[in-house]
Amino acid sequence: MLQPKPNTLYYGDCLQWMAEWPSGFVDLIYLDPPFNSKRDYNVFLRGAPEEQAQFRAFTDTWHWDEKAVERYQAVQHAFKHPLHAAMTGFHTIIGECGMLAYLTYMGERLLAMKRLLADTGCIWLHCDPTASHYLKLLADAVFGDSLFRNEIVWCYPPGGKGPKYGFHRKHDVIFYYGMSEKKGTFNREYSPLTDTAIAKFTSV
Repeated sequence: MLQPKPNTLYYGDCLQWMAEWPSGFVDLIYLDPPFNSKRDYNVFLRGAPEEQAQFRAFTDTWHWDEKAVERYQAVQHAFKHPLHAAMTGFHTIIGECGMLAYLTYMGERLLAMKRLLADTGCIWLHCDPTASHYLKLLADAVFGDSLFRNEIVWCYPPGGKGPKYGFHRKHDVIFYYGMSEKKGTFNREYSPLTDTAIAKFTSV
């Protein structure tokens, strides 16, 4: 197996790279995957005016195509597969659609990430309300609902006028799972002590 090098960027499909790496060596995974937002995302290259350009980084629109069918059938016909029950349920509820294609894609990758995580590791899954309710069930199927620690709601200022019927969409969701119920590393947010507190605790 290939041992990843620290401070190194690996370009390509994460599923292919993860297949090359050994099991149980990762302490923390943070992923900000596609959200099935039905949008195109571009990368802007800055430089001299004549060199400035943009190109499409990825299209976050999913379709029920041959690859999606292959991913689903690999789970559907394997009754002991960790995602069999979840995917069968999703198929019953939402049918063969772009969302199911997206969930089969994410299921493959979450299983690969679970293999990489150490017994004391944890994973932080960043998503938005487009599919967060499905991804929570998917992550429960992969990691187990008992290993779910927190749902973090990240709010940000709304932009534009907003929808005509409804409210602004102005938050993302981060699901936090630990690989163990009783052990692992968790560092709380650090807040420096005030001068008053320092004086209180250092006074004789």
